[in-house]
Amino acid sequence: MFKKSLFILLCSFSAYAQAGFDIITLGSKGGIQDGNLTAFLIKDSLDNNYITLDAGTVVNGLIAAEQKQAFQDIDVPKNSPYTKVGYILREKIKGYFISHAHLDHLAGMIIASPDDSNKPIYGLPSVTEIISETYFNWRAWPNFGSSGQGYQLGKYQYHDLSPQKWLLIKDTHLQAKALPLSHAGIESSAFIIKNNQKQVMVYLGDTGADSVEQSDQLNNLWSTLAPYIKNKQLKGIMIETSFTNDVPERSLYGHLTPKLLLEELALLEYKAGGKGALTGLPIVITHIKYSLLKKTNPLTVIQQQLNAGNTLGVTFHFPVQGERFSL
Repeated sequence: MFKKSLFILLCSFSAYAQAGFDIITLGSKGGIQDGNLTAFLIKDSLDNNYITLDAGTVVNGLIAAEQKQAFQDIDVPKNSPYTKVGYILREKIKGYFISHAHLDHLAGMIIASPDDSNKPIYGLPSVTEIISETYFNWRAWPNFGSSGQGYQLGKYQYHDLSPQKWLLIKDTHLQAKALPLSHAGIESSAFIIKNNQKQVMVYLGDTGADSVEQSDQLNNLWSTLAPYIKNKQLKGIMIETSFTNDVPERSLYGHLTPKLLLEELALLEYKAGGKGALTGLPIVITHIKYSLLKKTNPLTVIQQQLNAGNTLGVTFHFPVQGERFSL
């Protein structure tokens, strides 16, 4: 089933088949699996420079991706003193997009910061404020930021995003805007990314369902995305499904299950034109929680539950660390 889904995702001759974005999985998991926490590189398919969507794992993810030959199109200049991993970190990643300030979404960036190059951190104002106050403050870590407590090393420059205005991402072919999401009492983010061909994709940080969170944030996002679907501009959605359907709503803490995701996607289908509006749309499932329990594989269960309930015609993809794929 997985190989079939991947084939459809990459090779289908549907409206979504012409790739607009190249993506490399630096980290695919949520929660406790350090070394494989949520982070994705993304670029316009006609560009050579990347940004990250979250940064839970960075250097270890680059190592895993290099081992899987995900960077065969990148040549390190002969006069560079860096390995390929170092060259990509310092020269090819042009900014970090952080959806929210939980450690499993930015630990890799923090740990890499001493050897990183100057670059922007993008996020909603509430997110960049927490990064500045909580991490880059000379208590948890040196202040590599452009604001905050103590001497500011200024390696990272904070850039606040807005739901209303596209921001050109320097040194890339991309633009971005951010919409707020509800995540168990804190503000998370969805990043809408647009390339020069006016194609878009959306990446969601951690989010609960509106029905559980008593929120309208996902509803607002779906309303924003519906016109892109109608115009055949939306290349795919990257969204979390952290837990199986067996986890009760009171224990989700701002996350989704297959049942809740399918309910939310049904609302998006309705807003985008009704039955069949999402047929062929790639849905990339992120942030599946690693389990310490015997005879438990959340990935397998979530795959089964999503595919069993898929009456929408979408294509589910489950990224693996180091993997390169396209939307």
